[in-house]
Amino acid sequence: MEDMLFVIGICVVLPIVVVWLNTRKAQNETNKRTEVLLKAIESGANIDTELFRNQFTPAKTIKEKLLDRLTAACIVSAVGLAICIALLILAYNGGLSSDLANFILISGGIILAVGISLFVVYFVGKRMLASEIETEEKTLSKKEK
Repeated sequence: MEDMLFVIGICVVLPIVVVWLNTRKAQNETNKRTEVLLKAIESGANIDTELFRNQFTPAKTIKEKLLDRLTAACIVSAVGLAICIALLILAYNGGLSSDLANFILISGGIILAVGISLFVVYFVGKRMLASEIETEEKTLSKKEK
């Protein structure tokens, strides 16, 4: 029973906390941006809102987006693999019931499959967007000069 509570806590509570933290982070960034704009308006300065928008949320390049996908693929695959290996170790020691072992094996397999699919998306995207990445890098290097 305690094992199931732990699994349910991880599967239910953890995603809710992650979503809440991401929402809170975005809300704090918006509040900071609003605060800066209000101070500028109060001081009577001319405001270019595009400047503030780009300053607080810089646009990611295609290469950065692909690298973020690669990072996510590595993390998710490692978690899925770790779950499967931990299950094998626990099953070898005889510390799990068969129902719980099946549930953990299926969960680990799904997480590992998601990680592998993220790897596929990264490599296919890298191949498909190679010319756009090269063009973007040339544009950025021209801007820096």
